[in-house]
Amino acid sequence: MNADVVHGEEELFARTSHLFATASEIFCAAKDLNTFATTRPPTEPVSMPRLRKVYQPAALLNPSTAQHMRTVSRRRAAEIRITTDDLNETIIIDRRFAILAGDLRDGQRSYGVVTAPAVVQNVLSLFDAAWRSATDLAVYDARYAELRSLAPRVLELLASGCKDETAARTLGLGVRTYRRRVAELMTALGAESRFQAGMRARDLGLL
Repeated sequence: MNADVVHGEEELFARTSHLFATASEIFCAAKDLNTFATTRPPTEPVSMPRLRKVYQPAALLNPSTAQHMRTVSRRRAAEIRITTDDLNETIIIDRRFAILAGDLRDGQRSYGVVTAPAVVQNVLSLFDAAWRSATDLAVYDARYAELRSLAPRVLELLASGCKDETAARTLGLGVRTYRRRVAELMTALGAESRFQAGMRARDLGLL
């Protein structure tokens, strides 16, 4: 497989800035905006590329991030969709190059830059499947407005370790409703347990 491994976004964009500058089409799939700080480096593009971005719901839990996504979508600078499915975090440039996000170690993420046509096509097929099953940002945003507004307090209450009954009473919710909101929040964060949800929330700066 034709692939190079680079470490950190600075090295990544130093190696790929010419691809972004001349791109006519860029697809991006990420759990949140922290994986790829941007899909284009500071270099001015020759022309504005077509942008498609798929994120997981956690990206909407941070108010500033959510507002940024809404602004980008309203300006039609990019088509944005949200999915609760697992994502292969990647950027695809002109259907010819793929950048695959690796593990985060010591605060720095590694990336694989792939040029092998067959591999890029496979990555593109995965992205297309995620895109088709995802929900338009505006639709998802409206549907989960209540959860987003409750998320900061729910996370605080989870971190405090208080019982569900106490947390529900604090929020003015029934216990069953509170537990449903916790479950929805865990799904949004991609967490399988309340402890994992707390860790994920800290990683995203939500706590």
